[in-house]
Amino acid sequence: MLSAGRALKVTIYLSEGSTHHGASTSSSILDFLFFRGVAGATVLKGIAGFGADHHIHSAGSVEISDQLPLKIEFIETPEKVNELLAKLEEMAGSGMIEVQETTIAKPAQVSKPRVPAPVHVKIEGKAKLMRIFIGESDQWHGKPLHEALVQAMRANDLAGATVYRGILGYGAHRRVHRDKPLHLSHDASIMLSVVDTEEKLQTFMPIVDQMVQEGLVVLSDVDIIKYAHRPVEAGD
Repeated sequence: MLSAGRALKVTIYLSEGSTHHGASTSSSILDFLFFRGVAGATVLKGIAGFGADHHIHSAGSVEISDQLPLKIEFIETPEKVNELLAKLEEMAGSGMIEVQETTIAKPAQVSKPRVPAPVHVKIEGKAKLMRIFIGESDQWHGKPLHEALVQAMRANDLAGATVYRGILGYGAHRRVHRDKPLHLSHDASIMLSVVDTEEKLQTFMPIVDQMVQEGLVVLSDVDIIKYAHRPVEAGD
């Protein structure tokens, strides 16, 4: 961990499209710094610039260039920088590396929040199982309907939801949908399953009615035996 005092700031200038051994140079350098124990590093992306080739690169609203300037910055002790510099020069290729002397006035501190010990809580009782059958291609405001439903369930504090993708089946239109080894159907059957109290599911039903334009929704009685992890709150 860094301490207050003299240090070096290293800035590595790259082109976004540059690669190192077939992988993105910026990702490769970031991985190298991480696994060599560097305290922290940041990748910054430019929106316009030019380099040694004297070609101007910019990101427009229609065209996104893959040759925009990137820079990676990190601060470390002089000893650590000297240890890493040769490898960084090799990885940066045609990029530029700048090293500046700096002073750490206040080092970053790693926060260590108290992790509450989980306890097992056993919940038993009557509940409802809701299953929603829709098509994989169904949309809701530009996003897949099943994803939107899961987000809505989470926002309405339902206990949990699972999405299943069918591999063979048919629906109201009696068209058979199947997955084949070399063909992925984009209209496979999707089933969402959620278990919660009848009161919470009935409260959620108007949202389902609004979002599911064509599909099947069923409710079933279930008996639940649920083991959940509940953090121990202060004062428990």
